[in-house]
Amino acid sequence: MKAIIPVAGAGTKLRPHTYTQPKALIPIAGKTILSFIVDQLREAGIREFIFIVGYLGEKIQDYVMQTYPDLQTHFVFQNERHGTGHAIELTKNIVGTDEVFVVLGDTICEYDVQEVVNSPYSMLGVKKVDDPRNFGVASINDQGFIDAVVEKPSIPKSNMALVGLYKIKETHFLFECLHHLFQQGIKTKGEYNLTDALDCMIKRGAKFQSFKVKSWFDCGRKETLLESNATLLKKFGGNTQYNHGYKDTIIIPPVSIAPGCNIENAIIGPHVAIGANTSIKHSIVRDSIIGSYTNLFEVVLDNSLIGSDASVKGLSRSLNIGDNTEIDFG
Repeated sequence: MKAIIPVAGAGTKLRPHTYTQPKALIPIAGKTILSFIVDQLREAGIREFIFIVGYLGEKIQDYVMQTYPDLQTHFVFQNERHGTGHAIELTKNIVGTDEVFVVLGDTICEYDVQEVVNSPYSMLGVKKVDDPRNFGVASINDQGFIDAVVEKPSIPKSNMALVGLYKIKETHFLFECLHHLFQQGIKTKGEYNLTDALDCMIKRGAKFQSFKVKSWFDCGRKETLLESNATLLKKFGGNTQYNHGYKDTIIIPPVSIAPGCNIENAIIGPHVAIGANTSIKHSIVRDSIIGSYTNLFEVVLDNSLIGSDASVKGLSRSLNIGDNTEIDFG
């Protein structure tokens, strides 16, 4: 089985951070979004990965090669983005006839990965949502099989949203349906969508079983990213305890602090993730994500997302600051 991870999106809702950093490499709970995905699949035994990259794709490639040298990896560039269906079609020659597990590059979920990988059926991950109009939606029968899927319907027939997890056994069938979409010019919201190809497969007789995810962490916007960071830190406990060794500093777990940080006269936590080689002095930080090589001095931060190589001095505010930024409130 090969894993396909599309990470070509520009991540416009997380700007200014995604001007300089791919969305998949945004830090959360001491890891990157991409690492949460890859680690889950690797633990389930998948060793071959196809990354569909585009905007800032070289950073994705460098990160994967450095972090996962043991994996067999392929990088496919989607220079023009025409939707998820177009992205998956670009992998056709690498996939061949092998089974695939497609995981969208901003999808962090809790589920039994091994059970899904070992299932004899093709499977789609779903979760009940209050308003399914912004998602792909699945109609599921009494046996747990999917009768139809529709992308962002104006009048949903179900409240079971597709979460971005697709295990597909009949890949030849998938690429036939993608080809059909292109030939007929079938688009949703102006794009060739993977959901439409899956519905084509179902209409032609393919069987997809649904599986429910326990949790689905939204990493698409600053507010939901911080909520997901807090939830994941609570679940995994962070990596810093009360006896931390930072000078005149109080740590309120859960907190994740990367190596090389210099922290003095500070109160950190709860729900804070700090990148490597960051300096924090005479400050209070809670419910925030702080990048690497960043300098915080005499600030109070709450619900803030601070990029790498940033400098913030002397003010109490809720901030959304991108990489390579210097702010001095003096």
